[in-house]
Amino acid sequence: MTNTFNHLRATRKNVLKIIRQHELEDLNLIPEGFNNNIIWNVGHIIATQQLLTYGLAGMPTIIHKDYIDKYRKGTKPTGSINNTEFESLKELLLTAIDNTEEDFLAGRFEEFKVYETSFGVTLNNIEEAIAFNNMHEAMHLGNILSMKKLV
Repeated sequence: MTNTFNHLRATRKNVLKIIRQHELEDLNLIPEGFNNNIIWNVGHIIATQQLLTYGLAGMPTIIHKDYIDKYRKGTKPTGSINNTEFESLKELLLTAIDNTEEDFLAGRFEEFKVYETSFGVTLNNIEEAIAFNNMHEAMHLGNILSMKKLV
């Protein structure tokens, strides 16, 4: 699982590099042809990772419920975020992964609710959820790269 967490960190570091290259105003823009923006994708990968791991394990998420509600599947941007929230999201990109890895290594993910994703993939345990999350985040990195060209 070490490689799985390292791959996730690599994806998140690429996301962090991209968002550091842009003004917050640009990150809040919804490019033509899209229904969300770069910063929503950032919040979404953080929220989804928490739901796929802590949520399916029946554990409290590391991030605040407000972030989950704002960025979970089925949501879209309702306005621009401010600099305080932006700084918080940047920090959570890496700290949430560190905390999840620590909890995984400590064996805290004892229970797991089997879940079928919208991709048609059934997640049977925490290891499968973490691996699936990497694929999900890579897809959203692709969305961010596409949007980056338009802002």
